[in-house]
Amino acid sequence: MATEVKSKFTKIFGEPNPLMESLIEQSPELSFPQPGTLTDGLVTDIQKNKILVDLGGISTGVISGKEAHDSMGTMKEMKVGDKISAYIIESENSDGLVVLSLRKASQEKSWRHFTEAYETGEVIKVVANEANKGGLLLEVDGIKGFIPVSQLAPMHYPRVNGADSAQILQRLQQLIGITFDVKVINVDNENGKLILSEKAAMEEQRQGALGKLKVGQKLKGIISGIVKFGIFVAFDGLEGLVHISEIAWGHVKDPSEYGKIGDEIEVLVIGIEGEKISLSMKRLVPDPWLEAAKTFKVGKVVEGEVNKITPFGAFIKLGEDINGLIHSSEIGGEEGKEPAFKAGDKLKAKIISVDPEEHRIGLSIKALTEKAEKTENAEKKED
Repeated sequence: MATEVKSKFTKIFGEPNPLMESLIEQSPELSFPQPGTLTDGLVTDIQKNKILVDLGGISTGVISGKEAHDSMGTMKEMKVGDKISAYIIESENSDGLVVLSLRKASQEKSWRHFTEAYETGEVIKVVANEANKGGLLLEVDGIKGFIPVSQLAPMHYPRVNGADSAQILQRLQQLIGITFDVKVINVDNENGKLILSEKAAMEEQRQGALGKLKVGQKLKGIISGIVKFGIFVAFDGLEGLVHISEIAWGHVKDPSEYGKIGDEIEVLVIGIEGEKISLSMKRLVPDPWLEAAKTFKVGKVVEGEVNKITPFGAFIKLGEDINGLIHSSEIGGEEGKEPAFKAGDKLKAKIISVDPEEHRIGLSIKALTEKAEKTENAEKKED
């Protein structure tokens, strides 16, 4: 280190005399600024376009231009006498000053923090500032991070019908500005990029919750997705599915009629297979078919509204959650022709079968017309 001191002395004052050279040789070790490292110093002057920093009485550093602005807004609060940490860009410029950067110091600290989090598995907080169909993007001090869709927790995973990319992007854009708890799962040192995972950050909580979950358990959760085959519900870092057949006792046309994303609902756990969780909404209320068995008897004529027509028959609404089926063979009329009614029409039909366990009521229009025809024929014979 004495050689470095001598070199600087020579540059400023010329060759030292023997006495000065001896003093230099006996001087204590001095640490000179090294480019690419962080150094601490005291702010001695703040001007409009630059900041001067005393580096331990050995050198004076200068911070100017964009290098004075970091993500923490250090310069806004800075005053003379403050101790700061800065990144060394050059050991000496044409004015003999060490060129420093607050911007790169902040970036270096952030990178160290992310790297340490990756090595230790620490959970950190980040805020997404952009989205694409593949996931969420963020930037901290020039360091770019990415949370892939596959690494989002159930509450934020964009479940949409048919994996429609436009809908996925729309859902992801709603997450911009939200604070996420994540783990760093990959570090690209060369390009200064990170891959982050919200799912990994919740893994311990998720496994703990899964271990305590029991069939028959009632719980409250948040609707995290609605698709044509059911409703996804998130709770305690887990996610389960209320299949369309478990939403209500009656016929369900559209699951979105039973809630919206973000709603809190109560569900019943009806199945656990590994990490696949089956839930039910309808089983939390009495089965209306138990009462239906007492009300709807074979041979009874009932009236209801047509709510669905299929190739194999028509469903008739007989009560709030009770539907009966007129099979195509029981509709009557000419074979192969479309029925003479449509959805929304009121129809009368005769009950020909009741199966409360299977939640089925068989109806027949043909049985009514046949009865009417027999009555009419009998009356003609009497005449």
